[in-house]
Amino acid sequence: MTAHVPEPAASAAPQSASPTAPTLRDAFRQPKAVWAIAFAATVSFMGIGLVDPILPAISTQLDASPSQAMLLFTSYLFITAIAMFFTSWFASRVGVKRTLLIGLALVVIFAALASTAGSVNEIIGLRAGWGLGNALFISIALAAIVGATAGPSGGAIILYETALGIGMAFGPLLGGLLGSVSWRAPFAGTAALMAVGFLAIALLLRREPLPAPVSPLASLRALSHPALRTLALTAIFYNFAFFVLLAYSPFPLEAAAAARGGEFGAMGIGGVFFGWGLGLAITSVFVAPVLTRRLGLIPTLLTTLSLLTLVMLALAISHGSMTGMITLIIIGGLLLGIMNTALTETVMEATDLPRGVASSAYSGVRFLGGAIAPAVAGPLAEATTAGAPYFMAAAALVVAIAMLVIGRRHLSAVGHRAAPLDEVEEAEAITVGDEI
Repeated sequence: MTAHVPEPAASAAPQSASPTAPTLRDAFRQPKAVWAIAFAATVSFMGIGLVDPILPAISTQLDASPSQAMLLFTSYLFITAIAMFFTSWFASRVGVKRTLLIGLALVVIFAALASTAGSVNEIIGLRAGWGLGNALFISIALAAIVGATAGPSGGAIILYETALGIGMAFGPLLGGLLGSVSWRAPFAGTAALMAVGFLAIALLLRREPLPAPVSPLASLRALSHPALRTLALTAIFYNFAFFVLLAYSPFPLEAAAAARGGEFGAMGIGGVFFGWGLGLAITSVFVAPVLTRRLGLIPTLLTTLSLLTLVMLALAISHGSMTGMITLIIIGGLLLGIMNTALTETVMEATDLPRGVASSAYSGVRFLGGAIAPAVAGPLAEATTAGAPYFMAAAALVVAIAMLVIGRRHLSAVGHRAAPLDEVEEAEAITVGDEI
């Protein structure tokens, strides 16, 4: 539900890696500042899936079409995409702590205002501000948590990845629980939890010297690199399919339940996407690193994209079956977790650009694909059939495969890295991949 993480500043550089693998004890023996950032990161990642279960309720209660309701994702992702190109520059000007606090403050303000909105158009506009805040926070959260740890970075990274997984999995579940009371409750709950995170970071995290200055155009210029451009184009079409699954699926799920004489409701949708988020979190953290090391990055990407294409085609055919849809959505989550991490790791290996600049450019471009998907899926379904958005998602995945195959000659550096990703790079790949 994911965001580039700039290179940690010199003052916030990771500590020397411990000679042995970090343990759970290392993860949970952290300074209070690390726990504060981890808590805020959990809530931030919860916010990704929090809205999904309440989309049908917003559509019904605010007299909005499904197409209008799905624009909550479009406004959020479009602003996130634009912000991603400039977060490194912003953090280099105002500092890590201030960037974190500004991001959290924006989320608190816009989430709270969304809970009081009287129309879907108001929520669409407020979600744009929420996206800006989330981009600022997530873009440097990993650098901040590594810099705040008192010992080796491995334990803090385990804690951060745990926070990511909890947020991705439990966001839809919390959205369903609160959404069963009112569609306003998930917004208010996010604002309250983020306010707690804001206070904790304000009180516990020390201010650090400013990071090295970054040009505001560095990320835009990075797109001239052929390898990065190839992967960004692949990611646009992949993310289109990703957000068809995430933003559009609550509506055919609700329709499939109604066809059986029942009502799925926010809690039901939240439960399905809890399974989706749990699968995504597990495969992104535990499965993707194993597959990419055994099969290689490009074979992993091509295989996963092909399997996702089959899932989308199956959804297009079986969208009227509630059991079929639930099963396929959860399988999709498992595959998306692998794809997210593998694609971002490929970005990090494919160029000699600074990691922060490369991931910023890549994230900015790919989120544009996510922003387009909800705006297209709803009108397409209304004009044709409920399965049509999934057919379009499958077509987008075929294009993503083609982009990767055509541009493969630019990816010669992938798989020839002198050393495997270190702990910080691995966590960054997971974070950038999973931020939505």
